[in-house]
Amino acid sequence: WLPSTIVILGHLTAFLFLGQAMKNLPVGIVHASWAGMAIVLVTVMSSFIYKQQLDPKVWIGMIVIAIVIAIINLSGAPHSH
Repeated sequence: WLPSTIVILGHLTAFLFLGQAMKNLPVGIVHASWAGMAIVLVTVMSSFIYKQQLDPKVWIGMIVIAIVIAIINLSGAPHSH
């Protein structure tokens, strides 16, 4: 029960934050950021938790994703609906 409870609470918390982000940002930006951060977070966690060996191309790809997310979120473009 404990792992399931942790996962459910984690998802509920994540969707709460997603909903808050969508109040001020366009849906496309929020979902692109959400997907990019999920890719990076899951990959990094799997390399630490499961000791998976990732080649340099994977790390470069994740760095590119992180940079693109930063550029999108830090751009001076107005965020309106």
